[in-house]
Amino acid sequence: AGAKILEGWVPGVPQWACADPAALYRHFRNKDDLLLAVADHLLEEGLEGFEPSDDWRQSLRGLFIRVHKVYLSHPRAAVLATVRITRRPAEMRVIELTLTALSDAGFPPEQAVRHYRALVDFLLARSCMDATYRTLDAHTRRGDESAWSGEYAAVPAATHPHIAAAAPYLASVDDDADFDFALDLMLDAIAARAPGRG
Repeated sequence: AGAKILEGWVPGVPQWACADPAALYRHFRNKDDLLLAVADHLLEEGLEGFEPSDDWRQSLRGLFIRVHKVYLSHPRAAVLATVRITRRPAEMRVIELTLTALSDAGFPPEQAVRHYRALVDFLLARSCMDATYRTLDAHTRRGDESAWSGEYAAVPAATHPHIAAAAPYLASVDDDADFDFALDLMLDAIAARAPGRG
């Protein structure tokens, strides 16, 4: 199970050490220390090559899309990592970048923190949900995905008129595009409240 969660890599540890638990724990105090290191490594991977934009909104959009994609590329690790606070450099950089962008939007520190928490909680909750879904077996996933073009498409308009009207579109929602859309909704709301108005 540990190998599946770590998915073949542990930050700062030679690959050969990952096969030997005793060797692994020479690098980490305990399992929780290892998990926090993995969680921070996911954020570090999302930060690779990232350069903030002069536009606070584009900075946040670009950063959050990158981190979400990294979580989905390591779903088993993400399921555990998204609920933890790492206290490590990559997480601190993500927080600093987010608060900088919100400060650029005109929010004073107290309001910036409130908006930071709303944004990051959305990112982590959605990433955890999407990552958990990716850990399901293929048969279960196919069954869930086919429900939109199966059971929901067959719902009678007499009892569920809005589902019946929306059925052709429910089956066509792309998860990546849906994340981007939801993130844009969050950023639209923040922009509307920003003292700097954009």
